[in-house]
Amino acid sequence: MRRFVSALVGTIVTAAGVTGSSQAAAPWRLAEHVVATDLRGAYDVVAADMNRDGRVDLIAVAGAMPDLVWFENPGPGASWPRHVITSGLPGVINVAASDLDGDGIPELAVASGFSTVPARSTGVLTLFTHGPNVNEPWQGREIDRTPAAHRVRWMNAHGTGATTLINAPLAGVKGVSPDYKDRNTVFAYTGPDWVRQTVTDAEDGVLHGVRTIDWDGKGRESLLTASFLGVHLHRATGATWSRTRLVEGKAAPWPQNGAGEVAVVRTKGGRILATIEPFHGNAVPYTDNELVVYSGSGDTWAGRTVIDAGLNYGHALVAVDLDGDGQDELVAGYRGKPNGVNVYRRGVDGQWTKWVLESNGMPGSGCTSADFNGDKRPDVACTGGTGLKWYENQPAQ
Repeated sequence: MRRFVSALVGTIVTAAGVTGSSQAAAPWRLAEHVVATDLRGAYDVVAADMNRDGRVDLIAVAGAMPDLVWFENPGPGASWPRHVITSGLPGVINVAASDLDGDGIPELAVASGFSTVPARSTGVLTLFTHGPNVNEPWQGREIDRTPAAHRVRWMNAHGTGATTLINAPLAGVKGVSPDYKDRNTVFAYTGPDWVRQTVTDAEDGVLHGVRTIDWDGKGRESLLTASFLGVHLHRATGATWSRTRLVEGKAAPWPQNGAGEVAVVRTKGGRILATIEPFHGNAVPYTDNELVVYSGSGDTWAGRTVIDAGLNYGHALVAVDLDGDGQDELVAGYRGKPNGVNVYRRGVDGQWTKWVLESNGMPGSGCTSADFNGDKRPDVACTGGTGLKWYENQPAQ
């Protein structure tokens, strides 16, 4: 049974936080569909067509499970069959999917062996490819080992397709919680030899959020990183990379500074930058994350505005146009106590309205967006705790 979870009444949030109730109904209905409830250590979810049937499937990243699995999109009204990609890969923390060979089925980059103590993390980076039957276990080839390998992304860094692999460790090998003071390096690789290259070695402390985007509108993607040092933009030029700081993030004493997640939001007046600040919150128990937006253009950004505060252990941030008006909404997940997922919509006056999608039903550890039912409307999928759900985006009634 589907459960409609978008509230009829939103809450206005501004720089001062929640200011009152909005009588406008949400311009969408989000119907909840449960995909799985037994994913121990559910951390992230990746959307990709894994079997070339034209439907978008889901890869579940759950580090406390013995198997890395994907769920096959069955079409309307049916449960999602589970398939094993590989078994016996401990501490899986991140997966990135890209069709490198053009056969319509993605190759998978997987970071495993993760520990929040970098010195104890093997940080194994593996490339998985399918055999004749994609429903059977895939073949893996180890590419590299870097302590605390944490975020992997495919990107079109040179305008030739999404063939550059980014490996962003959580922190330097000598880093120890909570300060994690140690130089941290972001790496890049290209096939077929997958030799390690350096994107930047100027990071320090925790680097948590990464995102790829055609920032300059020239058909080549740049890399955004969110860390204790703020949000940086990295561009590739041949074999070298440049690094530009866009925003400082939370201005506070170390390690209560910087940003933990980053997203780029399309508006009719141009794009804005959104962050969750700082990393997981200002201090244990991570109760006071802020959802922040910045105005600017090019490489110059300012105008820090807090649109919501008190996100407990803020961990997921996705920009997606749910109502088809050409402007993005923000989906923000948090996995503390309390936990949940919120949706935020920017009005013509610049104020934001919040709807609660999940409230202590499933932690918002990781979220993604894709059209799962083929109706040309983007849907949302989130995971956390032991659960995985997708939310069907339907017109408001």
